[in-house]
Amino acid sequence: MDNMDPTNGPVKVRRALISVSDKTGLADFAKGLADLGVEILSTGGTARALRDAGLTVIDVSEFTGQREIMDGRVKTLHPKIYAGLLARRSDPAHMEVLTEEEIPPIDLVCVNLYPFEQTIAREDVGPQEAIENIDIGGPTMIRAAAKNHEDVVVLVKPECYDAVIEEMNQTEGEVSASTRHWLANEAFAQTARYDAAISAWFSESYEAFPEHRVLAFEKQLDLSYGENPHQRAALYSQVGLDSNVLTGMSKHHGKALSFNNVLDLDACRKLLADLEGPACVIVKHNNPCGVALGDSGLDAYERARDCDPVSAFGGVIAINQVIDVPLAEALHKNFVEVLVAPGYEPEAMEILQQKENIRIFTDEAPPFPDSREKDIKRVRGGILIQDRDGEVEQREMMEVVTKAQPSEQAWIDMLFAWTVCRHVKSNAIVFAKDGVTLGIGAGQMSRVDSSRIAIEKCRDAHGDEADDLLAGCAMASDAFFPFADGPMVGIEAGATSVIQPGGSKRDGEVIEACDETETAMVFTRHRHFRH
Repeated sequence: MDNMDPTNGPVKVRRALISVSDKTGLADFAKGLADLGVEILSTGGTARALRDAGLTVIDVSEFTGQREIMDGRVKTLHPKIYAGLLARRSDPAHMEVLTEEEIPPIDLVCVNLYPFEQTIAREDVGPQEAIENIDIGGPTMIRAAAKNHEDVVVLVKPECYDAVIEEMNQTEGEVSASTRHWLANEAFAQTARYDAAISAWFSESYEAFPEHRVLAFEKQLDLSYGENPHQRAALYSQVGLDSNVLTGMSKHHGKALSFNNVLDLDACRKLLADLEGPACVIVKHNNPCGVALGDSGLDAYERARDCDPVSAFGGVIAINQVIDVPLAEALHKNFVEVLVAPGYEPEAMEILQQKENIRIFTDEAPPFPDSREKDIKRVRGGILIQDRDGEVEQREMMEVVTKAQPSEQAWIDMLFAWTVCRHVKSNAIVFAKDGVTLGIGAGQMSRVDSSRIAIEKCRDAHGDEADDLLAGCAMASDAFFPFADGPMVGIEAGATSVIQPGGSKRDGEVIEACDETETAMVFTRHRHFRH
């Protein structure tokens, strides 16, 4: 529904009130107003900055007849300010009150708020300093001006200054209804974001999941389309967190990202961050289809690709090594949606850019997860919120539950398989050996089916060599095996070690089956479902 009144005409700006914490572009904006004959009201540090720039400024205290009190807590909170902002110019009764009270209208408000978010982001900030950086007068003026955008222009971002001045220069000081409406939208979004940050800060004092949760997001970029081409989409980052999915990323080439690209890119970076040494992760439809360690970036890529070359076609690929010419040539032979690496040799970049559509990114530094970030999933009419899944369990936390003890190599294979398994959609099964995934079974309703699919994928990819590859491999499951049939599928295919959370009523049967086949099994005691 369009809520803009089409009958509204332009507003002539004669008087402006400016009070900003962020003084970026302030002097040029105010000079632009002054050149158009606009009278400027201001407060405190803003007024000093404007006078230093050679501008004539009327102090708000002079305008209202009330000095600032309580260390500046009360300075703009005055009826003369709000009557000048809220009076409807089309209402004779409102204008009569202004005349009787000798209150001049205020036609433009330029305000940005105390830096609350920046303040609480500091490790050394105390509660009192945080509270003193909760702005009161600023949001009140913004909301008043935005409410009366029919008659008042409101600006809350320095990025808007140039456009407004340009429009006023072209119209002899007027601002159109459409511009005022858009600026009001920006204003209410800003105050909502500000209140969300304050609410979140107060909530942290009580509980992780408060009765009311207020979240604010700001758009990072428009996406080419959503999960399907007929769906529109955009990427938003949560306000108040230190990083987002694209933090540390620089794009060099290719089309705009799609909704699915972003999901797969996030999955790639998360899994790659859990691996050490030269490594490659290939993701397709938000599941890893090939993960490998190697002696080099090229070696890791080829091993990851060969796990499931059919699925790797059109995948998102993340490699933690600089892309050199041999690796670029190998990648060029495949269809790659998105490529992420810490750097590219110039000639390697030229090779990759021969394909128009490949999206090429540099990942300068994968950010550490923000401890404040929650996992959020959308459901109809609401959201589900949970803690982020924790870090990878360490070997010391695990328990060998079988008579057979894992060899050191079996431990290495199990831990690698377990790391990958945590990033696969449940029910998840991963077979791995020597730092490479051999088969990945994802997202099945039955854990046995996931096991069978993982083995079939290995055999499809490697043919007659599959049995030799599977012999002596590790099998990982993201949740417990409810029956012995699941691990037996893997053991019969060649697995000699199994890693799983444990916790089934039939753990005894599963352990017994492993003991009968002299298979080593480890319990991690932590499940890692990904629905």
